[in-house]
Amino acid sequence: MNRTTVSLIAGTAALAAVTGFATLSSPEAAGTARTAAELPVERTSLLCPSPSTSDIAETSYTSFTPVTKDAGGGGKAELQAAAEESDGKSKSKSKTKGKGKKAAKPVLEPQEPGKPATGDTSGGEAPALVGTAEGKFAPGWTVQETTEVAAGSGRGLQGVNCSAPDTEFWFPGASTAADRTDYVHLTNPDDSAAVVDIELYGKDGALDSTLGEGITVAPHSSDPILLSTLTEEKQENLTVHVNVRSGRVGAAVQALDDKLGGDWLAASTDPSGSLVLPGIPKDATAVRLVAFAPGESDADLKVQLASPSGLITPAGNETLHVKAGMTASADLGDVTRGEAGSLVLTPTDTSVPVVAALRVVRGKGDDQETAFIPATRPVGTRATVADNSAKGTTLSLTAPTRGATVKVTASAGSGGGEAVSKTFTLKAGTTQNVEAPTPTGLKGTYALTVEHVSGGPVYGARTLAATEDGVPGFTIQTLPDDRGMVAVPEADEDLSVLQK
Repeated sequence: MNRTTVSLIAGTAALAAVTGFATLSSPEAAGTARTAAELPVERTSLLCPSPSTSDIAETSYTSFTPVTKDAGGGGKAELQAAAEESDGKSKSKSKTKGKGKKAAKPVLEPQEPGKPATGDTSGGEAPALVGTAEGKFAPGWTVQETTEVAAGSGRGLQGVNCSAPDTEFWFPGASTAADRTDYVHLTNPDDSAAVVDIELYGKDGALDSTLGEGITVAPHSSDPILLSTLTEEKQENLTVHVNVRSGRVGAAVQALDDKLGGDWLAASTDPSGSLVLPGIPKDATAVRLVAFAPGESDADLKVQLASPSGLITPAGNETLHVKAGMTASADLGDVTRGEAGSLVLTPTDTSVPVVAALRVVRGKGDDQETAFIPATRPVGTRATVADNSAKGTTLSLTAPTRGATVKVTASAGSGGGEAVSKTFTLKAGTTQNVEAPTPTGLKGTYALTVEHVSGGPVYGARTLAATEDGVPGFTIQTLPDDRGMVAVPEADEDLSVLQK
C-alpha cells in the first residue's frame, strides 16, 4: 500500500468521526478494513424553524444530550438565531438575512450531558435557530421546539424536533385547501446560498407551478414559503418535495387549520417499500393516511394496525393503491377504537418505494386539534425525545415484525431530580403505550431515551398533551435512531507513522 492510500483511509476515518459519515466502497479500501469500530460523533448540527407569527404564541426549547460512553471530553452546544441584525433583532417575521449580524446571546446553552437545558421566547418575532454541538454534547443531541397558541388559526399545541440539514425532503399530508395555511420553512445554516426546488403533487399528479423552482435561501437565513403562493390549485391532500440543487437546508412544514388547530409536519423517512407510522393516540377521532409513490411504478400497499393484541386490518381499508407520481389518501376514522395503535404499510406484491404520513385529529365539534405522524426510521441503537412532563406525556412503542426488548431511561429533570430506567418487552406485531419512568424528585421537564436491547426493530413516538379551555391540544414526535455513533473502519496497519 502506498502512502497516498494510507493517508486517504486515515482522512476518511477522521472525517467520519467528525461528521458521522464514513464510506469505503472501493475494493482496495474494503480490503484494508477489518472491522468497523463504533465511535461517537464529535460534531452535529440542528436547525429549528421559526415557531409562529402569532403575537400570543409562547415557545419553549429543550436541549438534551444523553450520556454516551467514550464520548470526547469538552465541547459545547448552543442554539442561536439563524442571523442577527446589527441591533440584535431579526429583520422581519418572514425572512432573516445574515448581513451585518453580530454575536447574540444563545437561546440556550446546555451545561452537561444527561440533564435537559431549557429556553423560551414569546410573541411572533421568534426567529429560526441554528444549533451546533461539539465534543461530549454531540452524540445523540436532540432539541425540541414546543409552541402554545391560545387562539386563531393553528391554535393549540405545536411541536417539532429540530432537524439536521439535508438535501432532500418529502412531506405527504400538506394542503392548499381553503381552510389550511401551510408553510414550508427552509433554513440555511451555511456561509453560501442554497438553491431549492419545491414540487407539489396532488391526486392527479404534479401541480403546475414555476414559482417553486430555483428558490434562493440566503446564507444564515430562513424563509417560510406559503404553499398557496406556489399554485392556484386547491388540493386537500398534497405531497411536497423539497429538492436542494446546491447547498443544504433544514425543512419542515407548518400546517395551520382554521377549525382543527395545527402542528408541524416533519419529513417522512426516505422512500421505502414498507413503512411504519407509530403512536396513534388511542382517543383519536379521525385519522387520515396520505401516501405518495415518487418513482415510475404504482404501489399497492397492505394497511394494518399494530394494536396491543397484534396486527389487524382496518375494515374497508385493507389496501391502498398509490399511482406513480400521484398523492393517494384514505380516511381511517377512529381506527384505534380506544387502544394504542401504529400503522404498518407493506407491499401486497412487488415492493415499490413510497412515503407516507398520518393526519390525526382528537376531540369533537369546536374542540378539535390536529397533529401529524410521518413514517419514520426505527429506534435503532438509541433514540431520545425531550420536553416531557410528569403529566401529559405518552410514550408509544411498536415491534411490527418480531418481539423485542428495550430499555427506557428518564433523564434528570431540567430543574432537578435523578434519572430512572425501566425495561419493556414488546410482542411481535403489537403497539404498547408503556408506563415510562419519571425521574426521582423531578423538577422541570425531562428527556426519554429508548435503547434497543434485543429482538426485532422497534419504532416509537411520544405524544405531549395539554388541554386549554377544553381544547385538547397535543403534538406527536417520532423517535428515529439518533445517529450518535458512526462506524469507522479499522485499517490493517498502524497509521500513526507514515513512511516516506
